[in-house]
Order: sequence, then C-alpha cells, then structure tokens
Amino acid sequence: MKENLLLTPGPTKIPSEICSILGQPIIHHRTPQFQAMLKEVVEGLKYVFQTQNDVYLMAASGTGGMEASVCNLLSAGDKAITVEGGKFGERWTEICQAFGVQTHVIKVEWGQSVQAQQIKKVLDQDKTIKAVFITHCETSTGVTTDIKAIGQVVKNTNAVLVVDAVSSLGVIDLKTDEWNVDIVASASHKGFMLPPGLAFASVSPKAWKLIGTCKTPRYYFDFRKAKEAWGDTDTAFTPAISIVIGLTESLKRMKKMGLEPLFAYFARLAQGTRVAAKALGLKVFPQDNCVSNVLTAIVLPAQIDGNKLVKTMRDKYGVTVAGGQGQLKGKVVRFAHMGCLTEKDLIEGIACFEKVLQEMGYSFPAGSGVQAAQKFFEQPAVAV
Repeated sequence: MKENLLLTPGPTKIPSEICSILGQPIIHHRTPQFQAMLKEVVEGLKYVFQTQNDVYLMAASGTGGMEASVCNLLSAGDKAITVEGGKFGERWTEICQAFGVQTHVIKVEWGQSVQAQQIKKVLDQDKTIKAVFITHCETSTGVTTDIKAIGQVVKNTNAVLVVDAVSSLGVIDLKTDEWNVDIVASASHKGFMLPPGLAFASVSPKAWKLIGTCKTPRYYFDFRKAKEAWGDTDTAFTPAISIVIGLTESLKRMKKMGLEPLFAYFARLAQGTRVAAKALGLKVFPQDNCVSNVLTAIVLPAQIDGNKLVKTMRDKYGVTVAGGQGQLKGKVVRFAHMGCLTEKDLIEGIACFEKVLQEMGYSFPAGSGVQAAQKFFEQPAVAV
C-alpha cells in the first residue's frame, strides 16, 4: 500500500503515539476515569484558547461548533455582521441565514482581510447588531484576519465577537480573553493532530447574556445543556470518547513545547515553503501582510491544471495537498503547516510538487524548490 503523506489543512497528519492511543479499547464515558480525562482536557484547552472562559466539547466537526455559536446566540430576525473573503466566511453567512438571522455581509476581495474600521462603521450605523462573525484563518485563500484589532472595536458595543478558529487554533496566536473574543469555535482535526469528530467552543460572560435571551430552538447544540452537564464534570451527550482520550496526549505535546515556540515553529514551516515557491518562479496567494502561517497557497502557472496536479500527486505519488476552492479552484495548491508536520514532510511534499510540475510541462531548474527549502531550514531557528 502506498504511504500517504497528508499535507492538507485538515484533516492533518496524526502522530504515531496518538494513533496508538486512539486504537486502545474504548472506555465508558460516565465513569470517574473519563471524568478525570475531561478535566484534564478542558484545562488544557483553556491553555491553548488562552482563556478563563468555559470551554465546551461537542461530537461534531468544526462546522458544528460554528452552528452552535449561531443558534445559541441569535433568534430569527436578529442582526449580525458576517465577513465573506473566502469559502469559510461564506459559511458564517449561510449558517446565520439558515436560522433566520438578518446578515449584514461585508464582502472582501479574496486575498485581502477585513479591516477593523470596516466593522466599526457598520456597528456605528446600526446599534441593534448583536454579533460579528469572523474567520481567523481563511483556509480557502491563506489569509489571516487581525482579530485583536477587531476585538478592540467590538468590545465597547452590545455585539459579541465570534471567531472561527477551526484551522488556526494552536497554529497561530489567538489570545481569546486579551483580544476580547466572546466565542471561539475550533475542532480536533487540524492543529490538535487528531481525527475529525470533536468540536470546541469557548463562551464568555458577555456571550452568556445573549444565550439567556435567545429564542432559537436547539437541542443537541445547546450550550445551556453543556454548562449544566459540566457542573457534574460531564458532557450533555455521548462525547467522541477516543478522540477526547487522544486529545489528552495532543495537549501534553503542545504544553511541553509552549505556545510561542509552537507558533514560531509553524511560521518557520510556512516561510520555508514560500521560499521554495519563489525559487520555482511561483507566487504565493495572498501576497501582502495578511498571509497566514496556517497554510501556504501557491499560485500555479496558467497552463497547469491544478485539479489534475493535486490528483496526480495524491494517486501516483502518495502526497496529498489541497487544491483551490471557489474562484481559486484549479489555480492554486495549498500546503498546510500545522499539527505534527515537520520540515522533512514539507521538503518531501515540495519534491513531489516539483516532479508533477515537470511532468505537466512547467520548466524550471530541477530541484530548485527543494534546494531553496533545504537551505532555509538549515538556518538555525530563531529563539522565542
């Protein structure tokens, strides 16, 4: 069987020791043994979220955490700001509209990030807006949003700030409390190097005021049930037991390294990948100061079919990268920098990328991308 190197921005590669934990015999969740793990996990999540707020677990993907954030805060007819600068910003709009929320959509050109003043202008014009929904890292474009600046704008209004950090949490900095973020939604299958199946949400006291008045019917994703259950160190419904157990190991790894060194490590992987792209005569999307260290989107030569390239890398050589989405479909490939990926993994991925580019007729000095990445990674990492 061909080995598969997973370089996608979720799901991501799982360390062998965590795979071993995931393969252990399952235990029952209504036991003191599992309760002790839950306590450990929630405290560890608070460390990664950088929050003192409650953090709740749901057996769901990241979209489940996003939907829970909407249906617990807003009733039909309430107003919210959503920012669309890619596929996942559009998802906020779609979820809000599914619950009858009136959305003021701020459309941002793909490859750009929304500015805090754009948010402020809308909030100043309409004081009845109850929530602002933002994507921290827009993985369809490789853009990171300045959450700190937006938090400064939103904190002195009646609105709450809700952030999709599904791909970014544990990969780039997100200071939930310090940056005045009221709900952060994330998931297990990206920075936490686990399979899909577990969503997380941190909830601030300001958010709880809205939750208390929300009239939207909800059952499984009800934060009130989650809070009540946590009073007994429990979950309201059956959790993703094996993933929770694996999460104890993920969090140990992250704590051992420390958040700042972790963020610096992923920044280094991103920089090495961008150096390789430049050596191949290719551009990175986006090209300005909002480029994310969560992943690198490389713009393909016009004559290269991106869908075919991704398929060939995966099916012929066992290296899986992500293609473009929406208006970037077939035009970019996306290399992730998260979880347990290493410099060696990225170099292997770049080597495969080079091989397929050559097979598809793109000319460049053989090995130039790999050599540039190797030279970059030979430099000592900067101490944090």
